[in-house]
Amino acid sequence: MAKTTKSTKVKSPTKLKATSKVKKKPGTKQKAAKAAKKKAALPLPGGLKAKGAKLPKRIRKVEARVLQPLNISPVGADAKILDELWQTVEQRRLAGDVASSHSARLMARGTAKVAQKFGEEAVECVIEATIGNRAATVLESADVLYHLVVMWVDAGIKPEEVWAELARRQGISGIAEKAARPAGIIRAAGTTKLP
Repeated sequence: MAKTTKSTKVKSPTKLKATSKVKKKPGTKQKAAKAAKKKAALPLPGGLKAKGAKLPKRIRKVEARVLQPLNISPVGADAKILDELWQTVEQRRLAGDVASSHSARLMARGTAKVAQKFGEEAVECVIEATIGNRAATVLESADVLYHLVVMWVDAGIKPEEVWAELARRQGISGIAEKAARPAGIIRAAGTTKLP
């Protein structure tokens, strides 16, 4: 009987070269390119921008949302709503119906709780504005104004008093107004860094 032998295939030299290459880590060239771009994208002194320098994508997205034109759709909505809101909250306070009025219930819990709630809403508004969430900033701003009005009612402050103070400040430089503050206010605050 004749022996049958298996024939062995001999790989061509080109295939050997292709399989004998040392594998590099994936993305090595990309990482080097990114590092080179980072070095080139360093900010220039004095806030100057280099030609072709681009802001990061996440910042461009936030700016696109924040810089959208203001579209006011409700017809007839204006600042008079604050005076009407104050009257409603004052009526709720006088009625004292804590079972059905959120305003009355909040004021019944005391001035500290009213002030705390205003602070919470202000912080939420700041957060939404900081991250560039325009729609949520509008909603939180409404919450801030509502709780500010509740705080005014609780303190016995009428909107006209605040409007008069704003009118008094109109046309006065903020720097001049700050410098004219009584020294007693600055001492009571314990700081010279008042807004």
